[in-house]
Amino acid sequence: MGEQELILSLGPTLVSNRTFIIQLLLVVGIVVIVGWLFMKRGAKQLAVRRLLILAFAVFAVAAVLFPGVLTSVAHLVGVGRGADLLLYATVLVLLGFLALQEARTKAAEKRTTYLARRLALDEAEQPLKYRERMLPRHKE
Repeated sequence: MGEQELILSLGPTLVSNRTFIIQLLLVVGIVVIVGWLFMKRGAKQLAVRRLLILAFAVFAVAAVLFPGVLTSVAHLVGVGRGADLLLYATVLVLLGFLALQEARTKAAEKRTTYLARRLALDEAEQPLKYRERMLPRHKE
């Protein structure tokens, strides 16, 4: 008896439980990514990002080289096809990338604003010099 036949013989409860597994994993992934938006960033975060990209690349290559394995894994977690599982993983990676880009953009905007304000203050004319220039004293 093959895996597909076994799943079908066990009835809809097992299939719905397996579907629940992938749904739970996807929701947890999304929550983690959104939570990641609110965390501080640093060198450690950059290393984690690189590791995640590498892991996803290995996963994608394995999916291309061994599509049957990906389909088996998809069936284990309640997804019909390996291509669908790969699509879901891609969506999670894309959301993670968007979250990272959003955080980077916000940080860059804060730095730019700070630098612009600092430059404006540093180059501003001193109040005493401004007053003397605008209100020259008449010599009698």
